[in-house]
Amino acid sequence: MARFRTRLALLGSAAALTAGALVPAQAAGAQPAAAAVDYQWVALGDSYTAGVIQAAGDTFEVPRDGCERTDRSYPQVIDRDLGGLFDLTNVSCGAATIENVTDEVQHPIGRHLPPIIEDPDYPFPPVLPQSEAVDSDTDVITVGVGGNTLGFADLLAKCPELGGESDGAGTPCKDALGAGIQARLDKVSEEYDRMLTVLHERAPKAKILTVGYPTLVPQDASKCGYGDLTKFGTITQGDLDWLRTDVLEPLNKAIEKSAGTQEAASFIDLYTSSQDHSVCDDTKWAEGFVTLPDQISFVHPNALGHRNAADHIEEVMLNAIGES
Repeated sequence: MARFRTRLALLGSAAALTAGALVPAQAAGAQPAAAAVDYQWVALGDSYTAGVIQAAGDTFEVPRDGCERTDRSYPQVIDRDLGGLFDLTNVSCGAATIENVTDEVQHPIGRHLPPIIEDPDYPFPPVLPQSEAVDSDTDVITVGVGGNTLGFADLLAKCPELGGESDGAGTPCKDALGAGIQARLDKVSEEYDRMLTVLHERAPKAKILTVGYPTLVPQDASKCGYGDLTKFGTITQGDLDWLRTDVLEPLNKAIEKSAGTQEAASFIDLYTSSQDHSVCDDTKWAEGFVTLPDQISFVHPNALGHRNAADHIEEVMLNAIGES
């Protein structure tokens, strides 16, 4: 209830300011009426922000730029929820790394995943580093990134192959790749710290809201059903447990720790609220490798997952501007 009271109070203030701007001056020399509240918000991030998959809505960029932002992704949901309170610039992009947010040009891939899918518009022109959308007028930054720097997509590609070779037994992916995970996490931490520093330098007054990743693998990995492509395909149960405890949970902890080093930054936890809505739960907030009948989803949040993200992020956004 506190979230909704905060939202109503802030939206009510914005409405009052707007109404005030419509009242004519009563006397010569009167001060101009207050302008409507219009906070500048920039949404940065990877496919878990952009949406990308059809289960997260339709792409709306015309012409397409290959970043695959969808209309039911959380930035677009929040933009509709909060009306004119925020002026959204959404430059999130599927497959973005932390460095693509900070200072590296990105070459978007759209839905080009040969030999499974050939995107007719591929290749796409490069897009600028996402941080270039941020400037001294920015009030709020949301950023959800880190999974591609960790190489999570690579793990999702390799683990089913190894699990298939082992006929579902053991932890073949952990055995093959586990030794390198800490170095990947260290890279995430180092690059995330630098990204936050760059964002703060470009937008000194902005509140930076770092968005974590949702629950994908349930506590009980036996729910996932070996070989089920609507879940995790041929990733073994042991490797799913490993991905949860040694990869995904530490990734969120690394992001949260980096956010704690910046006074202007805060961490938004999506993992806890989504624990009963994993890829393998009946009411799922993230899709598995495929969404029936024939959509490639490659383990991404669906519209329900983005709705949950929007609810949590809105609350922090409204509180952030309420404190400014």
